[in-house]
Formats: sequence, structure tokens, C-alpha cells
Amino acid sequence: MIIDIPEGKDPIGYVWGEMVPGIGIAASQFSLAVYEHTTLGLREFEAARLRIAAINGCLFCLDWRTDRNGEKVEDTFIDEVEQWRTSDALDTRAKLAAEYAERYAQDHHNLDDEFWERMKAHYSHAEIVELSMCIGSWLAFGRLNHVLGLDAVCVLPSHAAAKQ
Repeated sequence: MIIDIPEGKDPIGYVWGEMVPGIGIAASQFSLAVYEHTTLGLREFEAARLRIAAINGCLFCLDWRTDRNGEKVEDTFIDEVEQWRTSDALDTRAKLAAEYAERYAQDHHNLDDEFWERMKAHYSHAEIVELSMCIGSWLAFGRLNHVLGLDAVCVLPSHAAAKQ
């Protein structure tokens, strides 16, 4: 990790909340809003999120699984997202979400008319905007956590409980 964290401080809470409170708290609220206010289905949401996590290399993000009222994607879902082009387990919306996330992060200048026709055949305009905001959030904040090394020192609550 490249940021010095005072002894006894939670790295995420310190960096996101205390170091730059005017920016960090607002960024944190946006990051949380993506999870709290999404109208996207869990599978397409997670397909896009996990594709960005892999592209960013964010350890925390790769390990995280979104929980919606006790429902999570299956353990093998991340493997299906990695192979989204050939996966038989992903439906069209999940494949498009993974493709969009990948292209948004790696080749956004080449989101062509053919791609948008396919997206609009399966997503409403509002869903496209929502998915775009989600992907933007994950790309920015997952990359921030990885670049600063926060992803390597943060522990998921479920993992912390398992260590005790």
C-alpha cells in the first residue's frame, strides 16, 4: 500500500472518509448509491461489475459478491463472466453487460452503431444510462483502490468473521 494509514485506522474508512472528506465522502455516497438504488437485475449488474473488477485487478472487487435480500450469483458466475463471449450460462442481457463493461473500460471509442443496436434491443435508455453510471463508478473507484493498494489490505466482513 502506498498511503500511510495511522495505527488502528481502517484503510478504506481513513482514505475515503478522513483524508479528503470533501471528495471522499461524496465518492463513497455515489459508490453506495450504485448498489442501493439500482434497478438492474442482479445477473447483469454482477456481470458488468465483475468484468470491471477483472480489468481493474481489484482484489477486493473480485472477491465481493453483491447480495440482494440474501440472493447472490453462484460461485461459478465469475468464470462465466470471464468467458462471456462463449458462456452458455449467461443470458443475452448479462453477456451484453459484460461486453459493455469491457468495451467501456478498454475500447470506449469503438462503441459503434451495431453495438448500440444490440444494447437497445435488450435495455431501455434509462437502463443504459444506469449501467453506464455503475460501470463508471466501478472503473474509477475499483481502480483507485487497486492503484493505492487498498484492495490488498481490505477484508470483506464475511472473511473477517471466518478468521475469528
